[in-house]
Amino acid sequence: MSEHAYRVPAPGRRRHSSKEVPCVSEEVPIRTRRRSAGPAILARMDLHDSTDAHGPHVVHDGPRDAPPLLLIHGSGASGSSWGPVVPALARRYHVVRVDLPGHGQSPPAASYDVPEQAAGLAATLDGLGLRPVTVAGHSSGGYIATALAEQRPDLAPSLALISSGPSPDALLPQPAPLRALIAPPLGPLLWRVRSDAMLRRGVTAVCRRPVSVPDDLIADVRNIGYRTFRTVLRRNSAYIADRSVPTRLRALGVPALVVFGAEDPRWDPDAAHRYEAAPDTRVERLPGVGHFPMLEAPRETADVLLRFMATVR
Repeated sequence: MSEHAYRVPAPGRRRHSSKEVPCVSEEVPIRTRRRSAGPAILARMDLHDSTDAHGPHVVHDGPRDAPPLLLIHGSGASGSSWGPVVPALARRYHVVRVDLPGHGQSPPAASYDVPEQAAGLAATLDGLGLRPVTVAGHSSGGYIATALAEQRPDLAPSLALISSGPSPDALLPQPAPLRALIAPPLGPLLWRVRSDAMLRRGVTAVCRRPVSVPDDLIADVRNIGYRTFRTVLRRNSAYIADRSVPTRLRALGVPALVVFGAEDPRWDPDAAHRYEAAPDTRVERLPGVGHFPMLEAPRETADVLLRFMATVR
């Protein structure tokens, strides 16, 4: 995928609820979006508008001169899904969140193959002048992080994979609310009439702790089309069916952190042990946590990430 495969929406008013969704209409430079954070964090932030004319929607938090950390969301989500862990991470790192093509405020792409999405991110990082970058991916975002390291080890010399299933056989039967939204024959019909409440149930169905789903995440989830979402799921499955993620990590030999919720209802938590065969890979299990550690256990998730990053820099 060339960097010209991406287009970003024109600046609009900041969304405060899921009803305020800016119109995606024209090509403009990458822009940053301010997220809520504590006063101490805001005092140290160095936010900017990139001059690169092509790229996905990008959000920067934390001091620009700090080591960069790229956060990649999973299928059907957006960079907003990382929101609860950002304040802790931005105290020490330049945190970069990206809405993948067809998600959040980034427009669709011609292809959703995992390697091509990784190539698009590489072009974005090159455009921002960020190198090397610790890359953390949630769920299928971990596949894109892995593909990025495969293509550009100079950009991604260390990886953190959160709730990233190792191979298709580790996928569990999906919770009913999620299954209804994504599977034919009801999926396409429900997708057109889905309410904010339905979308929240879809997120909380894969959580095990009570969570407050951010309004901006719900608004971003609403932006993804049904066909796009189904295509993304198929492309993700193809990537891990071709070679499992632990096999890819063994070939890469990079320092890696793997985090699994001990009660993840989407991927078999016991499959986390497969990653232990990869060299220089540490596996962490979070008790009582489901598929969204960033929402369910933000402090624990941030602490695990910070400990890992302290060992690789």
